[in-house]
Amino acid sequence: MKLKKQVTICGGAIFCVAVFSLYLMLDRVQHDPARRQNAGNFPKSQISVLQNRIEQLEQLLEENHQIISHIKDSVLELTDTGAGAVAPSGQLPFRSANGSWVLPFDGRPAFLSVMPQDCQFAQSKRKDPELQMLDVYSLLKFDNMDGGVWKQGFEITYEPNEWDSEDLQVFVVPHSHNDPGWVKTFDKYYTDQTQHILNNLLTKLTEDPRRKFIWSEISFFVKWWESVDAQKQEAMRRLILGGQLEMVTGGWVMTDEATAHYFAMIDQLIEGHQWLERHIGMNPRSGWAVDPFGHGATMPYLLKRANLTSMLIQRVHYSIKKHLAASRNLEFMWRQAWDLSSSTDIFCHMMPFYSYDVPHTCGPDPKICCQFDFKRLPGGRVNCPWKVPPRAVVEANVAERASLLLDQYRKKSKLFRSKVVLVPLGDDFRYDKALEWDQQFLNYQRLFDYMNSHPEMHVHAQFGTLTDYFNAVYKANGVTPGTRPPNYPVLSGDFFAYADREDHYWSGYYTSRPFYKNFDRILESHLRVAEILYSLAVAHARHLGMEGRYPVSDYAHLTDARRNVGLFQHHDAITGTAKENVVIDYGARLLRSLIGLKKVIINAAHFLTLKNKDLYRFYQTEPFLETDERRATQDSLPQRTLIEMDPSPRYLVVVNPVEQERLCLVTILVNSPRVRVLTEDGQSLAAQLSAQWSSPTEMSSDGYQLSFTARLPALGLSVFHLYDSADSPLTLRSDSLLRLSGRTQAGRAVEPLQLRTQAADDRRFYIHSRSLTLGFSGATGLLETIRRTGDPQEVKVRMEFFIYGTRPSKDKSGAYLFLPDGKPKHYTQRQTPVVRVVEGPLFSEVVSHHQHFQITVRIHNIPGVDGLSLDITTVVDIRDQANKELAMRLVTDIQSEDTFFTDLNGYQIQPRRFYKKLPLQANFYPMPTMAYIQDSQYRLTLHTAQALGVTSLDSGQLEVILDRRLMQDDNRGLGQGLKDNKRTANRFRILLERRAGANKHAGFFATLSSLFHFLISHIFGGGADEAQDSGTVSFPSLLSYMTSDVLNHEVLALPVLPKKRGIPPLRTFSPLGGTLPCDVHLLNLRSIQGQQDNSPSPHTALIVHRRGLDCSTEAQNLGFNCSTTQGRLAVSSLFQGLDLQLLQPMSLSFMYSGMPLANTSILRLDPMEISTFRLKLR
Repeated sequence: MKLKKQVTICGGAIFCVAVFSLYLMLDRVQHDPARRQNAGNFPKSQISVLQNRIEQLEQLLEENHQIISHIKDSVLELTDTGAGAVAPSGQLPFRSANGSWVLPFDGRPAFLSVMPQDCQFAQSKRKDPELQMLDVYSLLKFDNMDGGVWKQGFEITYEPNEWDSEDLQVFVVPHSHNDPGWVKTFDKYYTDQTQHILNNLLTKLTEDPRRKFIWSEISFFVKWWESVDAQKQEAMRRLILGGQLEMVTGGWVMTDEATAHYFAMIDQLIEGHQWLERHIGMNPRSGWAVDPFGHGATMPYLLKRANLTSMLIQRVHYSIKKHLAASRNLEFMWRQAWDLSSSTDIFCHMMPFYSYDVPHTCGPDPKICCQFDFKRLPGGRVNCPWKVPPRAVVEANVAERASLLLDQYRKKSKLFRSKVVLVPLGDDFRYDKALEWDQQFLNYQRLFDYMNSHPEMHVHAQFGTLTDYFNAVYKANGVTPGTRPPNYPVLSGDFFAYADREDHYWSGYYTSRPFYKNFDRILESHLRVAEILYSLAVAHARHLGMEGRYPVSDYAHLTDARRNVGLFQHHDAITGTAKENVVIDYGARLLRSLIGLKKVIINAAHFLTLKNKDLYRFYQTEPFLETDERRATQDSLPQRTLIEMDPSPRYLVVVNPVEQERLCLVTILVNSPRVRVLTEDGQSLAAQLSAQWSSPTEMSSDGYQLSFTARLPALGLSVFHLYDSADSPLTLRSDSLLRLSGRTQAGRAVEPLQLRTQAADDRRFYIHSRSLTLGFSGATGLLETIRRTGDPQEVKVRMEFFIYGTRPSKDKSGAYLFLPDGKPKHYTQRQTPVVRVVEGPLFSEVVSHHQHFQITVRIHNIPGVDGLSLDITTVVDIRDQANKELAMRLVTDIQSEDTFFTDLNGYQIQPRRFYKKLPLQANFYPMPTMAYIQDSQYRLTLHTAQALGVTSLDSGQLEVILDRRLMQDDNRGLGQGLKDNKRTANRFRILLERRAGANKHAGFFATLSSLFHFLISHIFGGGADEAQDSGTVSFPSLLSYMTSDVLNHEVLALPVLPKKRGIPPLRTFSPLGGTLPCDVHLLNLRSIQGQQDNSPSPHTALIVHRRGLDCSTEAQNLGFNCSTTQGRLAVSSLFQGLDLQLLQPMSLSFMYSGMPLANTSILRLDPMEISTFRLKLR
């Protein structure tokens, strides 16, 4: 108590000195007219010094604010426990007089120090682009007027002499879109079609050097490459390097852009680019995305940082295409909304018409364009729906045919700003027959020869690649590739939700097959931690001269997982829009890779935790550790590994995948109720024993859940000892209560746990933790209120469930489309739900069992990130439903009006608006990791561990679709409904944050902050503008980022297998030499492949993302030391025990190298930027 008083006095003294200094400075400025008048005449050196002093003072004030807040919290806790908080027989934890639990004091200080400069980025004023998609959505009527031959557009006219001074340049770009799984599996497509396309490509392009082709799916290309001899490989390499065949985008797949996470989007891009560089020696220059169902702003950023100069997109809402076409804005510089300059600009071409097939690419009239798809010549299997077939081009008709086609080319060119026109020539799995190659290339060459030999036509037509087209546009505008042409607009925003016709919005796939969306995210987390631990283990083995003893063969598991994660990012895989047998194939691949990654993690953990590395032995058949959980099949939920206790101690290695220290609960499954948990140095830990449940009312006899508190090092491995001991004073049992309504059955308990029952009523009931109090409906057991400790009142956060049906007309919801039959109906069931309440010292939870779902709301009674949010799990099973979609809605009093926010790929936030002029399904958006609503008082964030569809249909609401079961196809080519639903666990976190302006304690500090702005503006002559909120950018808080991290990267608890000869001494492994700035996310530490397949090079890729912060929410104690550094990072001291021998900046996919930096260099990372470096660690 004496120490706390001293800390309080010292902190208060420092604070008072800082405030008084500020007062004196402010007083001098306000009362010295000469100084105020001459504010702009300071010598620059003095201004710089003064500015630094002010920044230091502002930082000191902020730190004092945090110190005082934490002191206040400590005093409140002591006050809460009061005189009645005397521990029985001196043991902790214990329950105080007011019912709250008091836990052993952690003892380690935790501070939060965010530099004011790191908050300024979010508030900085950004130059408005010419095209802001939020404004475009507000402007458009979405009226779908009939446009004539271009049904979704308008009539296009031109003057015949428009090209007299400058010929029209036409680039016809042959392509074949190959889905790596959709109606057939990846392997079946390859066997039936893709291998023939690539074989024909090699033969037919070689026949005529004027022929060109583009290819995008590297996954298929690698499979072909590995099946052919060296002679064919070399011939294909010559075609690529000679410019006849272009690899566009170069990713493993053409990734989905709505539901994919940016970790996986980057990883599949790296996998494709690294293969191309190693085997072909080429770098992709242009992006090609014709089939993803809507386009987000993340992909252009990734392509830009991979050093691509241009990109093409296709699936955009037809009304937006029409709007941009009318103003000739279909080509633009796509800029990130958060960009303060133009560093993220990339040149983008939007295809104007309905589809990427031949009838919709030569011009506005599909009836005419179809006549120039020569695969549809009479006698073939494909024809033209418009009843006018193509005709082979011969001397007798070439003039008429060329004139008809040129008319379409000219009309299409009128939609763009240059006299260069792009005409893709292809479709899904085209050119698999040699006949089609001849039909297309020979007929088109005759047309080109005729056009080019008649100067009066003022056209030059040729086959080309995508980059050929872009280079011609740049040349026509007199700029270098990638540079903004004069008078071309800048666009910011994204292109969701996509509609291809009428009110057919492709917003259903945001949720379709959520089981696999969750499985994918789990695999991504395993891949990331396996990459990091493998890289560290190999580096430490090299450092110790043990390189030959470490199983570098694990690299094959990493390669397999990279490629299967990459494959699943395909726009018919993670989207849930493939046939059922294809989904099973994807699931089998994901499970195989998960098993392989667990082996990599186990082997790395074994090596890194051994105290004496000389004792290290690797045996393929004798793993040192067990996996944390197992999946029986690819479509089953995981089951925790049972740790069987015996008289000898068991050991547990816990992996923290997060780059910050983590104070959290670790939960394991044990066969004994008498387990004592000790740290590596023998300190007993508080633990909570709770039941496994075999039914809503019956405990299982197959083991006990044991949860204990652990402080884990950043990216580290902690060692714990487990003892079967009758003397376990810190292991306390959960108190379980069943709330039953009018039922005669009783619950079944398992010794020594007890189970109480209680008649349910409608009165609200509560559970508590040190940070939160939650109120629940007595009737349903669903959440109703949240009160944060210290807040004067509770906030309404009512959880409701709804059912959507599908419309009765011909067009119905399916895997892609969401076509509801109106507003949703409240979920109802005949029986009253069984509600189970579990309370204990470390966590409390309420489990509400309904017919088609059970929902668990848990709060953790620990300080820091884990204790500040609600941990939500919904287990959904709608397999007995038909044409139903289950939605969860949060209803609050937050005055969010028509605005809400969703993330794009876990990378950035996109503001959204609810538009009454659009149908309900048009107001749903993808939510890969989070969505939030806010007003001046609160921000409520729903964090998710799997991509789902989300909306806000009314002020104060967030609604998420949990699962969809649909009995019919929606006529987009799949040929099936969604009838293979699984029992699916969706995981969420709900975070309620108070906005800083609403903080009842922050008034004085807010006043001081405004005085700072006043001071700066006087000294610098108005140079510090007030922050402008344009409404087009938003950022999560630091706490929100951390909450998302802990949700998406759960700890892994790996039991050490008992050994006959005993367990060698183990110790905690802490890889970082210091703390990483807490606005820097270590995205990956990826071993770069060597020249030999499945073997690593000596180099490692460090990929880091500096996050943009919103500091407008009230700061919270995160439970670990958190500071920011204005993006400064010292890599040389980042990894303790290792020597840094190379530090080299790289492009995102490692294809372009910068000059190596001095190993002692301090890196400067810019907000929101993803930076990549090649390291050599030893």
